[in-house]
Amino acid sequence: MLHREWDFNIAQQDAEFRDDLREASGIGKKKGKKVRALGLPRNYCFASCSQRGRQHGPVLSHQVRALIGEGNQAYVDGNISETIRIMQEVIRIEPRASSAWSVIAQCYEDSNEPKKALQLRIMAAHLRHDADEWERLAAQSRDLGYNQQALYCYSKVYSLDPTNVDALWDRASLAKEINDLRAARHSLLAILKQFPHDMTVLAELRPILIEVSDLALCASLYQAALEHYQVIQPLGPAQPIDSSLTDQLPPNQIFGFIDLLVLTDLYNTMAEYDRAIQTIRTGCRWLQGRASQRFWDGCVDDREYDLPREDRGNVTIERSGDVQPGHYPLDVNARHRLAIARIKLGEVEEGKMHASIVLAQDVLDYAALFGEIADSYFEREMYADARPIYEVLGADPATSSLYVLLQVAVCRRMLSDLQEAADVYKQVIDADQTNNDAKMKLAELYEIMDEPRKALELVYQVIDSRKRRTHQPEATPAPDSVPQPQGASLFEEKSRTKAKTPAPGKSRLTLPELKSLEEQREREVMLGYNRVEELWPRMLHEDVEAEREWMLEAEKLVEMFRETRNLFLTTRDYDFKGMFPKRKTQRRDDADEDRMASRLELNERDKHTRRTKDDGQASEKVDSFRGVTFASWLRIFMQYAFVLTKRGGYDQAEEVLRHVLLSNAYRDPNLQNTIRIAIITCAIFAGRFSVAVEQCRKIINTHQFNNEAFRLLLVSLASGHRPTDSFVSSTLQKHALRELRLHDAAVKTPELLKWNVVGRKYNLSSSGKEEPSKANEVEEEGDEEAEIPGPTEIPGPAESNATEKTAVRMPTKNNPIIVTLYGQMSLAAKSYQSAICKIYLLHAYDYCPEDPVVCLSLAIASLGRAMQRQSDNRHHMIAQGMAFLSQYRKIRKSSGDEMLAEIDYNFGRAFHQLGLHTHAVSHYERVLEIAEKRGGEQYASVTKEAAYNLSLIYVTTGAVPLAEALYRRWLSI
Repeated sequence: MLHREWDFNIAQQDAEFRDDLREASGIGKKKGKKVRALGLPRNYCFASCSQRGRQHGPVLSHQVRALIGEGNQAYVDGNISETIRIMQEVIRIEPRASSAWSVIAQCYEDSNEPKKALQLRIMAAHLRHDADEWERLAAQSRDLGYNQQALYCYSKVYSLDPTNVDALWDRASLAKEINDLRAARHSLLAILKQFPHDMTVLAELRPILIEVSDLALCASLYQAALEHYQVIQPLGPAQPIDSSLTDQLPPNQIFGFIDLLVLTDLYNTMAEYDRAIQTIRTGCRWLQGRASQRFWDGCVDDREYDLPREDRGNVTIERSGDVQPGHYPLDVNARHRLAIARIKLGEVEEGKMHASIVLAQDVLDYAALFGEIADSYFEREMYADARPIYEVLGADPATSSLYVLLQVAVCRRMLSDLQEAADVYKQVIDADQTNNDAKMKLAELYEIMDEPRKALELVYQVIDSRKRRTHQPEATPAPDSVPQPQGASLFEEKSRTKAKTPAPGKSRLTLPELKSLEEQREREVMLGYNRVEELWPRMLHEDVEAEREWMLEAEKLVEMFRETRNLFLTTRDYDFKGMFPKRKTQRRDDADEDRMASRLELNERDKHTRRTKDDGQASEKVDSFRGVTFASWLRIFMQYAFVLTKRGGYDQAEEVLRHVLLSNAYRDPNLQNTIRIAIITCAIFAGRFSVAVEQCRKIINTHQFNNEAFRLLLVSLASGHRPTDSFVSSTLQKHALRELRLHDAAVKTPELLKWNVVGRKYNLSSSGKEEPSKANEVEEEGDEEAEIPGPTEIPGPAESNATEKTAVRMPTKNNPIIVTLYGQMSLAAKSYQSAICKIYLLHAYDYCPEDPVVCLSLAIASLGRAMQRQSDNRHHMIAQGMAFLSQYRKIRKSSGDEMLAEIDYNFGRAFHQLGLHTHAVSHYERVLEIAEKRGGEQYASVTKEAAYNLSLIYVTTGAVPLAEALYRRWLSI
């Protein structure tokens, strides 16, 4: 290698050097050769004056080219200062001459000033657009500690060469180091576009997306990766992964068990519990090499992963149906995710089965899983199930914590074990004397237990602690010990931290300035509102231009309302108090402490004095925002949503209405119902019947034991295939069955119901037995306990004033509507079996025998059951159906002659189903005769249906001309 390196022709090199000088000075041109100065650095470049090939930068003048030649000659002669002077003059005349920047940079580098050289090379790189050069500059900036400058250089590399994955990866790693999550997210997503579904990139991207709360994107990426690997390996991985080895990382090209748990956790966090359950079931089945066993998806429960009988222990599992349990293994971590999803979805029994298997493990090994299961029970207000788990965690020092002990205390309080809850709070206070929250909770318990002296002592301790804290000087944060490079970087080099602290010199608006800005916005809102009101009548007359302008003005108002943080506070317990609410001198918790102290002192002086509410100084509720009442705002929201839905923007309309639901300005239950009904209206128009069912369920929960909510559900799902699919969905059936059981328990065993103050509804308790002494205490002290705050449960049959003020009235007789509704759900699902469908309809008939809908539903159920193969007595079913149909005719005739067409159609339809075409034809023809007498099909709602069914009979029997006549008369548009 040495002899080759020194083997060159001196004459040839000298000729090339002279050509370079001639070309740089503009005197003469050398064609066909690429010039390179002898002995100069690689990154040193002369100004090219060749006209051949693509030229970068502007065309240089003769003066500039002559100066560049002089500068190059000065550099060759070693005169650095003169070179810099000449090139600065070149830059003054033509700043876009990139070679001048490069020569000056090289001069500073030769002078041992690399920071200035780096700055100049960055300026020159903007003129040449070379991706490799930007990558070298990024590496140099990173070595010198200029992280923001390095990120900028990497971004220029990506803009010039989007396929440079190495630069993207370096940019992502650097962004993670300085906590620039936005840049790291962008870089990793760009890599993922070139290498879709790469698990290594997803593993790096996951914590970033979780940190920025973009869970939806993270879940979609993992879901797409799972579906991709399931497609390329439909029968499961080539080498099935042992799911028990959760610490073993799978290969990068395989979606492993850990990734499956990550996807399930994301769905559980986003409250998409159905997808979490589906992910665990299908994903574990695929990992076990059983992807072809798709018949398990037809099972609504998790019998696929039931334990074998010899391994169940105390776990009781009862399965019904034709599909037998699979007894396939399931890792404890996967079963834990399944339990969480089932419990939060409301399928408590299935969730308890999985939870019991997880809780049978060693608590020291699975303490985190125990805590999450307990938290799930706690969120569902299942305190009796959460309490023992928290107590197990709190019993061992290795798993106990302050949070666990406080949760134990809350559970005991909710279960009316006040003394035991007080004991736990005492333990917490003994361990941490500065825990004022625990002291206040214990003071509330002492107040409930009629021990005001102890409560007052604790409140005084909290007040003293607060006063001492206010007199102590606040500790100033220590400055960052890591020095940041200054002066040489083209960017402000500051390391980003997670905690956002305001800059010391940053100016903030004063209160008068804020008020002035608010007044200006109020004027803008009033102008926009008046314009919207003026354009609305023109919109009703289908003025296209007015509609376009109205949408623009309404969108501004809607977005302005949604962007106001004061209208969307983190707590929903307080109404909107205006943009500048009057603040008290003390904080809210301080005022609560003072109120409690005053109340306790008053009770000490006179225990027989009834307590009164201390809300006299509460500020009045504000009923307008920026000059427009909240009722008018709500009307604008609804009109905007309706117009958006008509124009095909249902998703945006739903988003707006759901966001308005969260506003503190619309906490009133009546306003909440109005917004939900608006969402239902838009959903019906757009064909999103699942959304309509969701909102109807929430209205049913809000208005317990109210039949109007069920009527709203039936109206929302009037007719059609898609509404029927939503009507027979499993979630709606389970919800209706729970409401049916609550109605039945309220009438037959009201002592089993307990009023939940937080949820403001009755729930079925696990046991309805209550000690007589406690019941008597509640009855005797009902007046005093009426105003005790807290999410306590009040027994259903209690006759105290507290119950009358808070709980809704329970029904005293059986309700036929909910029973009929559930029976019709089974009817629509073609479940005619008496144990599933007819039992409920027969109950409805017992409750209301004079209702024609109940009789007609029973007739349909009987005839439908008679048509099934499993029917063991068809003739009995047919006779029973015709009997109920006759009873329906008798009741319906009493409503007047307007119902004769409906009666004849239903009889014709019944005979048509039985194959008695002669009788069916007579009834169908009678329907058409009634319509002819009354002036056409608009007077009979079943005319077209009767004509269509009659044409089917005619075509079947060969009477095609008669069928064509029906088509022309009744079925033509």
